[in-house]
Amino acid sequence: MEKTEYSSASHDSNIEANQPVEKTEYNLANQHDQLARGLKSRHIQFLALGGAIGTGLFVGSGSILSKTGPASLFLAYLSMTVIVWNVMNILAEMVVYLPLRGITVPYFVGRFVDPSLAFAVGWNYWYAYAMLIGAEATAAGIIIDYWGLPVNIAVWITIVLVVMLLLNIVAVSFFGEAEFWFASIKLITICGLIILGIVIFFGGGPNQDGILGFQHWKAGGAFLAYKAEGSLGRFLGYWHAFVSAGFAFITSPELIAIAAGETIDPRRNIPKAARRFVWRLAVFYGFSSLLIGILVPSNDQNLLGASNASTSPFVIGIQRVGIPVLNHVINAAILTSAWSAGNSFLYSGSRVLYSMSLNGQAPKCFGITNRRGVPYVAVLFTWCFGLLAFLNVSNTGATVFNWFVSISTISGFIAWIVVMITYLRFRRAMEFNNLLNILPYKTPLQPYATYVTLLIVSLLTITSGFQTFMPFKAQDFIAAYITIPVFLLFYIGHKVYFRTPMYIPVEQIDAITGKKEMDELEAMGEERVPKNWLQKAWFWLA
Repeated sequence: MEKTEYSSASHDSNIEANQPVEKTEYNLANQHDQLARGLKSRHIQFLALGGAIGTGLFVGSGSILSKTGPASLFLAYLSMTVIVWNVMNILAEMVVYLPLRGITVPYFVGRFVDPSLAFAVGWNYWYAYAMLIGAEATAAGIIIDYWGLPVNIAVWITIVLVVMLLLNIVAVSFFGEAEFWFASIKLITICGLIILGIVIFFGGGPNQDGILGFQHWKAGGAFLAYKAEGSLGRFLGYWHAFVSAGFAFITSPELIAIAAGETIDPRRNIPKAARRFVWRLAVFYGFSSLLIGILVPSNDQNLLGASNASTSPFVIGIQRVGIPVLNHVINAAILTSAWSAGNSFLYSGSRVLYSMSLNGQAPKCFGITNRRGVPYVAVLFTWCFGLLAFLNVSNTGATVFNWFVSISTISGFIAWIVVMITYLRFRRAMEFNNLLNILPYKTPLQPYATYVTLLIVSLLTITSGFQTFMPFKAQDFIAAYITIPVFLLFYIGHKVYFRTPMYIPVEQIDAITGKKEMDELEAMGEERVPKNWLQKAWFWLA
């Protein structure tokens, strides 16, 4: 990357200029390095939902329950759902306006805010996704350990990582199809667990002799005091649960934004996926987090965080009521969930690298694609960092998993802060150019919801590692806060080296480039008309 002099006036999205246009599509890359639009409506919806529902819910929720209690767990997931609702909304507004091939969040940051911030957040995103791949592979090892097989955990981690690589290195349509079926298994599993949880709630398990109800809430306490006594301890418990719940949601809204450039008919399919995503997420996470606290007491020694013998709380709940075989079936389904989420994170991390390479913020080699439109160099590079999961060989799975959780959660919070700043600048540019009223997709309560969410996420980021001081633990402190100085180093280093302005003045923000081509692409799309009630139901679902 050559050193260049930046000025506000020169930032006019030159990465898009003078490039060939194919079928009125606006290109961000040379023709032979283009991504392919191979993701259908059902792919994009299940990719977003499947990537959001992973081991954070199935495994990580056990740690929150053991430390903070069932009510804190339930309220934390509901609170984080509201945060994600706003992040999804503002991302959808920007992406639907310009669903260009090759875009990711850093593209919008560089276009509407500042090249240095785009550079820092781009590498922050990639870093988060790389850590999440390791987290999912680690979680897979924890899940497989449940069966007590006489095989070294390194073998299982290798198998998990190799399958992730194979699914990402072939055509994007193949990846989308695999993710669709992975996510389908995951969603069917959650629906089954919710029904099962209701049965157990009313005493339908073999070893139950009455209605279970909220006995575990009453016996162990709905809110556990955390790091302090009394009301303060219960509040800190909720706040720790709120921060920890972020891991289950981190980078999930961005999956839709990242996939927009490879989506068929993006201005129709992206809003559809965005609108349905949060409601589905709220239902699944709301019911699931409520049932976890009903099925398992917070003092169960098999929960992640309670001991080194960690198991999914859903599996523990099934074991406690004596349902035979089903615990193994659910454990296997949760294993596919870890695979699915890791698959999505590898896809996302590689696309962030690809997009950054197009505008000179990452080495050009990451922009190389194969004949099927897959940026295979970026895929391989991102996958290599998933090998950190082999830390499991010398540490317990629970310890390594918690390290990955801390690192990736704060990376995600920082990314959301930048997304919200970018949206506020995007909105200001739309107002300046009299385009705000003609945006193809608009969401409610803006910009006020963004201001409130920005404040809350900033507080979560600053206080995320408060427990590491009570008492002070160096390893946990580093895992909780290392991302903040790394992000600042990238941001300040880029700004000093390239002498970029603090931000692009609103009158110099390019709000027009690519709009005409995206309008034409939208006009070329054809509305799918259901021919019968079965098709109507399927179109609503996917």
